[in-house]
Amino acid sequence: MTERLLLLDTASLYFRAYFGSPELLAPDGTNVNAVRGLLGYIAQLSDQYRPTHLVCCWDDDWRPQWRVDLIPTYKAHRVVEEVTGAPDVEEVPDPLELQVPVIREVLAAFGIPVIGAPGYEADDVIGTLATGAGMPVDVVTGDRDLFQLVDDAAGVRILYVGKGVGRHERVDEAWVLDKYGVRADQYADFATLRGDASDGLPGVKGVGEKTAASMLQKYDDLAGIIAAVEDPASDLGPGPRAKIREAADYLAVAPQVVAVARDIDLPRENLALPRTPADPERLAELVERWSLSSPVERLTGVLAGLDA
Repeated sequence: MTERLLLLDTASLYFRAYFGSPELLAPDGTNVNAVRGLLGYIAQLSDQYRPTHLVCCWDDDWRPQWRVDLIPTYKAHRVVEEVTGAPDVEEVPDPLELQVPVIREVLAAFGIPVIGAPGYEADDVIGTLATGAGMPVDVVTGDRDLFQLVDDAAGVRILYVGKGVGRHERVDEAWVLDKYGVRADQYADFATLRGDASDGLPGVKGVGEKTAASMLQKYDDLAGIIAAVEDPASDLGPGPRAKIREAADYLAVAPQVVAVARDIDLPRENLALPRTPADPERLAELVERWSLSSPVERLTGVLAGLDA
């Protein structure tokens, strides 16, 4: 069986399950739609792609201070409480927040690896595990920032769930080029220039996707664009030249914020996707308490059949 690693942007998926599914109540009245939905996604994706290894990548810190120090607006609109010396509290609907510990318990009972890193987001965990994995990698996410990881030669692609898990798109280098007019290895610079309101990244004022793409097509990368700005003889127009100059402070720090980490010290052993639940007794208790029989039975069946 060919080895394949499936990396899940876990929060992206359980948020999607919560907002995209009707309320489903456990016997005590707790909504468990995100738990059930995430298990369903794992079953669906495992059945379709038949990975040998799978990791639920976790946001140990969804808004790392080192990124905020560089760009204070980074994800600021999603903060409900600032915490000194610990991750800020993110805006999460109460019915979803109650489900997150249940998700962790169910994943542990299955024996599905969950990996996070202090001071880093799930994106950084994904970037690190996808780099030098030694096998093809599929990254499941609704976050376009991770398009920067696409690498045909290394076998890294994105399963982009922006239109839904059932309608996900397989993002390779040709897809990125066709969609945005830039190479995948230019995507981080493209995102830096364009900005992203959903992450509180202002971008370069007046530079949208088309302008960012055209500059990268001509000057290759951000360093090349800045060099063109400083070169009076370059053919960069006065409008874009002025916009890049005015954004100099932002451009000095934004690339460090946009780039996902690829070198965190993370475990790379014991990432195999289990074929049977690690703790069937505990899993049975969780099924009973949270009314999870249908998604658990489905996932258990898919896992058992992966070697067939």
